[in-house]
Amino acid sequence: MTKVRLPQRFAPLAYGVIQSAITTAVATMVAAFTGGPAGYAAITYWVSCWTVAWLAMLPIVILVSPLIQKVILQFTQPRF
Repeated sequence: MTKVRLPQRFAPLAYGVIQSAITTAVATMVAAFTGGPAGYAAITYWVSCWTVAWLAMLPIVILVSPLIQKVILQFTQPRF
């Protein structure tokens, strides 16, 4: 079985996609299940909210993550 792998240059993009998906999923789940409808409607409501939130956050995470990493590198030092 052949594994399909992305070239390593796409690692920051893949990270941004996964990180934004998980973060928005958790945040919208908390919001939807505490203030939204109950039962099956809660799941469809959450998926709808999550989709909008993820599409909004994905470009922000992808664009801002490299800047955050550069700032963090300025405040830290490498291991010796």
